[in-house]
Amino acid sequence: MTRTALIFGVCGQDGSYLARFLLERGYAVHGTTRDLAGASYSTLDALGIRERVTIHAVAPQDAAAVERVIGAVSPREIYHLAAQSSVGLSFAQPAAAFGSILTSTLNILEAIRQQAPSARLFHASSSEMFGDTSAVPATEDAPPRPSSPYAVAKAAAHGLIATYRQAYGLHAGSGILYSHESPLRPERFVTRKIIRGAVAVARGEAERLELGNLSVARDWGWAPEYVDAMWRMLQQDAADDYILATGITTTLEEFVRLAFAHFDLDWRDHVVQTEAHCRPTDVACSRGNPAKARERLGWSTRIAMPELVTRLIQVELEGGHPGVPPLT
Repeated sequence: MTRTALIFGVCGQDGSYLARFLLERGYAVHGTTRDLAGASYSTLDALGIRERVTIHAVAPQDAAAVERVIGAVSPREIYHLAAQSSVGLSFAQPAAAFGSILTSTLNILEAIRQQAPSARLFHASSSEMFGDTSAVPATEDAPPRPSSPYAVAKAAAHGLIATYRQAYGLHAGSGILYSHESPLRPERFVTRKIIRGAVAVARGEAERLELGNLSVARDWGWAPEYVDAMWRMLQQDAADDYILATGITTTLEEFVRLAFAHFDLDWRDHVVQTEAHCRPTDVACSRGNPAKARERLGWSTRIAMPELVTRLIQVELEGGHPGVPPLT
């Protein structure tokens, strides 16, 4: 029997890669976007799967719309990836961040509780909720110490998932996602900005690249590998929360260095750090321990940050078309 999955936020980076992953496994895939006519389907087009995904117009903050689509699709698996994903933007639009992240999560949980209690839910949580973990890599039980409106909202949504799992017995779990990149990332993300900036300098199209604080350290992985973990979580008999990370943390400066070194350039000759690109507060170091996912899900990453940088540059040099990179 064909399994049916519903992806809230199917047009984003993770939603598109997940849709491809599920289609390759024989799923009937449904997805949501806020506006069918105005949405960009570039990520689905790039992966060559747009015509194979049934897309519904749903604003996740609209409880009635969420209930309707879950009732109509009757999915076995639900993936909640639809929320504001920019930490920086959350400082400028905190109310929008809370509505996008927290209200949408509550609406989906309530719709499942009332209409589809046997459905399995994956929720995209975030490492940002842990704050600075420079001393000890975070585990799933680490206390939240959010330092941005985005992180506060994510921590609250993470708590909602655990509450509904415990109170109502729902198969609902959070994947605590650390930074994971691909050519499908929007240009507002710093990794995409760095890659495009390095290529522009190498081609003589620009002389410098302006960035913010380069001392911050993150755990960067390859996004197509992470959707595998999302799927594995929903194949478990019991729902739980898992840290999804490579386990290796490096500074943003190192990311920049590798990008420019690809063209035999010294980044210090071309990068300018400015206060205008710094956040009001920022996590100095984000480190996570993915041992639980490795042991219980059999999941681990294969692509480390240096290869990630090389892959992103290769796609950018080919014209920025994001449809090519394979999963392995």
